[in-house]
Amino acid sequence: MKITYSIVAPIYNELENLPELYRRVKEVMDSTGEPWELVLVDDGSTDGSTDAICELGKQDKRVRPVIFARNFGHQIAITAGWDH
Repeated sequence: MKITYSIVAPIYNELENLPELYRRVKEVMDSTGEPWELVLVDDGSTDGSTDAICELGKQDKRVRPVIFARNFGHQIAITAGWDH
């Protein structure tokens, strides 16, 4: 059984940075040849990050959106990503 690598990233109003985060993670992880997923935990963003995360999830099934209804803080977001 192959191990799947899970990268968890808390996101709070990071709309402009999301494409670069995704590009870099994809580039590095694809180069390993190992299965991976990117868990993006939206911690109550108000800048459109939520929609961007959901769109990335539609384009690449390895992107797993976790969307909070409000801001809980990055520690809770990371824990939720691990639990997911």
